[in-house]
Parts: sequence; C-alpha cells; structure tokens
Amino acid sequence: MAADGLTTLPSSFQPRETMDRLEAGIKAKGMTVFARIDHAAGAAAAGLPLRPTELLIFGNAKAGTPLMQANQAIGIDLPLKALVYEDAAGKVWLSYSDPRWLAHRHGLGAVAVETVNAMAAALNAAATKATKPP
Repeated sequence: MAADGLTTLPSSFQPRETMDRLEAGIKAKGMTVFARIDHAAGAAAAGLPLRPTELLIFGNAKAGTPLMQANQAIGIDLPLKALVYEDAAGKVWLSYSDPRWLAHRHGLGAVAVETVNAMAAALNAAATKATKPP
C-alpha cells in the first residue's frame, strides 16, 4: 500500500519483534540508528491509551549528505524514519517514506537517482526482512 510516498507493509510478526527485526536489518545495511521512540510508552506516561506504536530514526551520512548538498531542504526528511504500529484489528504494519518520493518532493532530479535508488533498495530489503518470515 502506498499513498503520497508512504510505503506500508503488513507484518507477520508482533510490533516489538517487527521493530527489532527492522532495527537489526537497518544496522546490517550499514546505517546508523539515531533513535527508537516508543509512542505508546509516551502516551502511557501521559495517562493516555495508544496501541503499540514505535518510530525508528536512521540513516547514513554517506548517502544523505549528497542529497542535502543538492538541496538542503531535504534535511527536513532526513534522517529516514520508519513506523511500526498495531491497528484496531490487531494487525501490525510497517510504514516508511520512499526515498525516491522524497527526492522528487525536493526536486533532486537526475543528480540523485543512483544514491536514492540504492537507499530505496536497502530500505525495502530491510523492511521486507522485518515483516516476512524467512
């Protein structure tokens, strides 16, 4: 499922396992994990209910910097982010912004095609591995 550059995949695993698998996959691809934010824990601390919802913030300066050199405004969308959440029916999802869409959004054009395609392939591989059994 994709809308406005957002790729959403169903997961065969529970939310925490999906996120653990994604984090391991991101690190295995040589990317840095900057933060893992547990929105449900934050909601609970505020006395509010929220189904499992976690955000992973990650990236790679060797890939991201050339994009920002082409158009610094893409820095609003970098580092990359991925969200794992459980919906009201108990189904688990993993969503992320497609790097190709981000490049288009910021008008990067041909100068970034190779880098963006490599980013998209690495992210897709990590997301697929996180959501599908081997």
